[in-house]
Amino acid sequence: MSRRPERVDDLLVSANFIRAVRESGYLSISTALAELVDNSLQACATAVAITISRITSDALPQIVVEDNGVGMSKVELELCLRFGGSTRFDARKSFGRFGMGLPAASLSQARRVEVTAWQNHKSEQSVTLDVDAIVAGSDPAIGAHRGAFSTSDSGCRVRWMECDRIEYRRLAWLERSLHRDLGRMYRRFLTAGFNMTINGSPVEAVDPMLLTTKLEGAAASLAFDQLEYELETSGGDSSVVTVRFAMLPVQRWQHLDNVTKRRVGIVGGGGVSILRAGREIASGWHLMGSKRKENYDDWWRCEIEFDPILDEHFGITINKQGIRPSRALRHAIEPELESIARLLNAKVRQAFEDLKFQSAAEASCRIATAVDPDLPIIPSRARGGAIQYRISSDVLPMEVMFRSTLAQRTLSLTLNTDHPAFSALYQPLQSIDSEAAAELRTSIELLLLSFARTAVQMERAGHRLDDLLHAWGSTYGRMLQKS
Repeated sequence: MSRRPERVDDLLVSANFIRAVRESGYLSISTALAELVDNSLQACATAVAITISRITSDALPQIVVEDNGVGMSKVELELCLRFGGSTRFDARKSFGRFGMGLPAASLSQARRVEVTAWQNHKSEQSVTLDVDAIVAGSDPAIGAHRGAFSTSDSGCRVRWMECDRIEYRRLAWLERSLHRDLGRMYRRFLTAGFNMTINGSPVEAVDPMLLTTKLEGAAASLAFDQLEYELETSGGDSSVVTVRFAMLPVQRWQHLDNVTKRRVGIVGGGGVSILRAGREIASGWHLMGSKRKENYDDWWRCEIEFDPILDEHFGITINKQGIRPSRALRHAIEPELESIARLLNAKVRQAFEDLKFQSAAEASCRIATAVDPDLPIIPSRARGGAIQYRISSDVLPMEVMFRSTLAQRTLSLTLNTDHPAFSALYQPLQSIDSEAAAELRTSIELLLLSFARTAVQMERAGHRLDDLLHAWGSTYGRMLQKS
């Protein structure tokens, strides 16, 4: 039996081209579905419903994406599954640009795709593209045919049939993955009121910056004011790249268990989120120069946003996923972003050192608090009772060894990390993990706490320096006896 010759078009062999398009490089089903959601948003849709199902338990899944946008005319519908068949080719005002997203994304996941559109309560019209039919030699020409009358004013429905590229064995796992991925990609739109559902369940916005995530009564906060970088476009105009950095509350969240940290996105969620036209197209470690990612970098975040008019600078391809920064873009923003990344890394590292410091100082503070009822009362206009003690560290003026304050019956002692005494006494003790080192550290801390308390006591009583030294020695002795 002789083989039927391939049908040759002007520029391509349809059967081979369709098979090649199926390998168009979409990283996941989420990034492929994003092409359809982009089209819905560009068609002014306020709602998108995604339905995932199987006709039978052993059948390949099918996915339906339906919106309430402006729909398509017959001409637009017959173009929508043609590669490059866009009425907005190379437009730079929204998501779409090349007219490749719908057919390429669809065929990357399904062997057959059907697009149905309707306008002005008129009957639905549909077009279909079938991979197996084209590979078998059928004419790939796509024509619209009428169907039932629509039940809504206007809209569009894309049906992916025979989805043979889905890696999830259970559709429930796929649903969870899509909720997470699409919630993150379209967080700006979901927060602004855009309605997206998956099998009837609303997709919630997922903020990798954690600015809107309340946990333990705290959320991340902006580290700086928004940064702006103006770049020249390919057409000679200019546009702005905006950058935001956020710091996570180390002291409030550090004690959380690893399961909670991973669920919320603290662990494994660090890095840079890239948004094009408000939609995330990439996440990872981008534009940070020679700075390598460390565990401390999970505790700060970066968000970089640009308009499609700057696509050439970010190296945007047909499938709008990932970036390939131009030399001009790197030169404009990378040195400062790398510098900020190193600064935030150092701040996080210091925050963890402070926590370690405070944890080690708790023993001394407990001893001082236990002794306080036996010490002379320090009069106060506020409530009476024993004094609580707290030790912390911070950068103070070089000549100041420590600073103490008494407020709300809490004596706070802040040690100056820039003073020579800190590096001479505390840093060596912190690096020694032994009982003797812990006892020596406690003794030093009690010495300082006793001085701070005595200074406040004598100052309020109007006594002389000799009185201060005498009272300090007595207070320190009692604290040491208690330890």
